[in-house]
Amino acid sequence: MTGIIMFIAALLLLSVGYPVAFTFGAVALFFGLIAAFVELLPDPSVAMVADEFFSMFSMMPFRIYSIMTNTILMAVPLFIMMGIVLQKSELAERLLESMGVLFGSLRGGLAISTVLVGTLLAASTGVVGASVVAMGVIALPVMLKYGYSKKLATGTICAAGTLGQIIPPSIVLIILGDVFQLPVGDLFKAALAPGLVLVGCYILYIAVVALINTKVAPAIVIDSAHKKGAVRRALFSIIPPLALITMVLGSIFMGVATPTESAAVGALGAMVLAAMYRKLSWQVVMDASLDTVKITAMVFAILIGATAFSMVFVYTGADYIVEDFMTSLPGEKWGFLILSMAAILLLGFFIDFIEISYIVVPILLPISEIIGINPMWFAILIAMNLQTSFLSPPFGFSLFYLKGVSPPEIRTVDIYKGVVPFIMIQMLVLASIVIFPHLYGFS
Repeated sequence: MTGIIMFIAALLLLSVGYPVAFTFGAVALFFGLIAAFVELLPDPSVAMVADEFFSMFSMMPFRIYSIMTNTILMAVPLFIMMGIVLQKSELAERLLESMGVLFGSLRGGLAISTVLVGTLLAASTGVVGASVVAMGVIALPVMLKYGYSKKLATGTICAAGTLGQIIPPSIVLIILGDVFQLPVGDLFKAALAPGLVLVGCYILYIAVVALINTKVAPAIVIDSAHKKGAVRRALFSIIPPLALITMVLGSIFMGVATPTESAAVGALGAMVLAAMYRKLSWQVVMDASLDTVKITAMVFAILIGATAFSMVFVYTGADYIVEDFMTSLPGEKWGFLILSMAAILLLGFFIDFIEISYIVVPILLPISEIIGINPMWFAILIAMNLQTSFLSPPFGFSLFYLKGVSPPEIRTVDIYKGVVPFIMIQMLVLASIVIFPHLYGFS
């Protein structure tokens, strides 16, 4: 049970705010010593415990070298760079202003335009925090000004901002591709349909709510002088990022480039777009590079800590305990799916998707292979579930991002209530992927 206790200890430390990478590394070292001591009972000596401890981590240098030379993970810093450059080029502001003029005269038009902008930002930047903050700063005051419900406005922004978790090119999908040892391009293709269905369901919900209750999302009157030339401005704001998205994803889907190569093209294309919008400068490149290094270093530090953690977890035999428990569940495949999805959802309340991907998923993956679950299908279910965790109260990261930039009249409870319908929509889409996999192209 040492491995199980180690897992619980790590979760407790994370929940009180200890840094993720250091938590996994420190917990692995501490419980590695305990495991080595227990292994040598009843007559352990200091030398024997030390020898057992070092042999436990003997493969660690090779694991780290394998991580650092992994061509799949090379796409992570490149896509991060692409997203940060586009964020600094004020892409979100341009898209929101244009979409607001085009759709604002419809009931719920501002909320619908927010979802569409969130979709474009997801496919171009993929930076959840930046998307939520940008839309919170720009779209939320406008929606409140025109009488939108606080709940609908905040819920829409949070939901639209988290689309970057499922819509390609998603960092989550790249990480899951590494964990599952699946082609990232195939994962991108598989995630496209569920992501677009989710966007469609968001828009349908907003349209229905606005139709039933006109006070929740009223239409706004836009004067002709302001609307004149709106289409031209909208096209100038939408077509360049759309072209970049098509170039990046199209090259992957058509087999012209690998995800890593297309990520490099995307990073360069983001700089070209920034130059088109007259936002490219040496300072922007420097700031974007520094932010990229910081985020990438965090991801790889977590991965190295998670690698040490998993080595001790496997050494203690805790993986067999989990496997025996999961394979003995009633309903076999369905029991495993329900429990694993529930566990990931609950863990998502407290820890980030990177930790879940590198700690929890490797425990569940061998069991899913024993049961005979399609790995591509299982990976998409996990990605959709991880997106839901970004919205789930009380610790959903998107909720904190939005609260940080909200006007004083927006209470935390308004945001919590606002995201509930969108969480239910996500759960329904997740259930549809589970029950009707063939509709999404899974066998």
